Parts: sequence; C-alpha cells; structure tokens
Amino acid sequence: MGRYVIFSLVISAVIVSSSPGQRVNSGSVEQLDPGLAAIVPPHAIIERVATGFKWTEGPVWVHSGFLLFSEIPSAVIDKWTPAGTVTTYLGPKEFTMQHTPAAGEPGTNGLTLDKQGRLTVCDQGNRRIARLEKDGRFTVLADRYEGKRFNSPNDLVYKSDGSLYFTDPPYGLPKGDKDPKKELPFSGVFRIAGGKVTLLIKDLANPNGIAFSPDEHYLYVDNSEPQRLYLRYEVKPDGTLGPGKVFYDLASAPGLNNPDGMKVDRKGNVYATGPGGVWIFSPEGKHLGTIKLPEIAGNCAWGDADGQMLYITASTGLYRIRLNIPGLRP
Repeated sequence: MGRYVIFSLVISAVIVSSSPGQRVNSGSVEQLDPGLAAIVPPHAIIERVATGFKWTEGPVWVHSGFLLFSEIPSAVIDKWTPAGTVTTYLGPKEFTMQHTPAAGEPGTNGLTLDKQGRLTVCDQGNRRIARLEKDGRFTVLADRYEGKRFNSPNDLVYKSDGSLYFTDPPYGLPKGDKDPKKELPFSGVFRIAGGKVTLLIKDLANPNGIAFSPDEHYLYVDNSEPQRLYLRYEVKPDGTLGPGKVFYDLASAPGLNNPDGMKVDRKGNVYATGPGGVWIFSPEGKHLGTIKLPEIAGNCAWGDADGQMLYITASTGLYRIRLNIPGLRP
C-alpha cells in the first residue's frame, strides 16, 4: 500500500435532506499511487447533486442529456437533469406486477442502453431482463434459464455485437439463497444472444457488478460476499468465458461495504464500488486510489457530453466528480 495523499477534502459534517437542485461539496479523493494523477484532476470536487432517496443504484446516462437511476425500495426509476430536477421516470406500477410486499428488493437494479438507445433493465423484483420500447411497452428479453426462473438479475452490460451479459444473485428474494421461491441452485452470470440464454459462470456465491474492458477481451465481475473479490475473465471469440482470475482481493480491506457496481474508462482503468466509496484500479489491478463518500456507494456511470463526469449512486444521494479520462458508456 502507498502513502495516502488527499487531493481535496470538502466533507459535509452532516448530510441533511435538501431539495433535488441543491448541490453540496462532499467527499475526498485518496491517492495510493502516483498513477492516479493522470485520472483525477488535482483540485477535483465531489458534488452531491441530489439527496433524500431510498438506496439508489444502476445509473445510466441517456445521450439526450439526463441521468436515470434505480431507487430500489420505491420500485421506481428516477430521472435527474443537469438543471437539478429529479422526477419519476418509471414506476412503481411497471415493476410490481409479480412482486409481493415481502420482497427483499423490489423494482429495478442495473440499467443500460442498447445500440438503439432503448433502456434495458435488471427488473430484479420480477426476476427478469426487460427492454423499454419506444412505444412505452416492455419486452421481456429473458426470465428463465432451462425453464427455471432467475434469482433476481442485478447488473448488466452490452457487448458491441449486441449480446447482453448480466449477473443473477439472490438479493431480490426475501430470504436470499434460502428463499423457497429460489429455483436455480446457483447464482449465475449469463449471456443473452439471438434470444438464447447461456450460463457462463456458476461458481460465485453473489455475482454483482459487471463490465467489459475497452477492447472487450476481458469481462470484469465482482463477487460481493462472502469472498469480496473483483475477478477478470478472458472473453472467447464465441462470447463464452475462460477461467476467472482474481483481479483484486478485498479480504483484508477495512470497512463492511462489499463490492457492488463497476465501470471502466477508455484507458482500461476500473472504477468499482467497495468499502468507503469507489476504488480505482489500473488495468493491471493496482489500486491507485479511492473516491471516498460519506455514505455507501452502490454503483457508478459515465455522463455528460464528454463522458468525463462520473456519477455515483449511494444510500440516499447522487454524487458526481469530473475526471480526466472519458469512460466507456452505452
């Protein structure tokens, strides 16, 4: 480990409820390696741009100029605009068709866009992957593997060939792995291509965040618990995966927060939520530094016209920080 260097430290002592448009400087950046200087500007500011939510997740920037993100307990997808407004984009009626009040985590989790700009969602409450069509209707892309319902799809990413990769831990089920409604005997990582669902990984207890390297030669997947691991898999020409290798092991990391969502920039650096905030890794797996937040970070996504703004969803708030390198985004 290297010496900690604080780039900027503007921490709000108490995060209070504020109007959606109120912006507060909050957080810090810890440098562990000189390589972080190429990524984070020397006077970077972490802004809390909205707060008052109930566990936010799965952000995605829509190219017409706004951010969508899941507010899981409320079973809604919220819309944030650069003007600071927050409105309900979808839900909850769209995401409570099959769910009961005893649901562990209703609503959607990970969100992304396909090549046509259509919103694709991990509808974990309804245990399916669905796509929002231009006419406002949902198309179910998949809800079963070999006749058995998914656990609760969590996060997803498209490959450039149009195939879709997603993780399926049991977090959306009321009793998790022990839930009587759980049909699959494992938590998998799957691929949807040509209408066919293929199982890629079945040996992870709780696969969660997922992202491709810029050249798509590698797929990153993290395992939230009990082993807190970020893993990397070689992507074969047919879209299947080689054996997983540990990219970074969080076993000795302080803090209770587990690995969650992750994204990658155009240089191949990995941004992965974990203890304390967003951990930044080089393509070789060196921990360069951490974007530290005053609350638990769930996921992140690149936004704005230049793709250099990293938006971070957290327990109750939405944060952002401008970085030097544009990110990979749908």
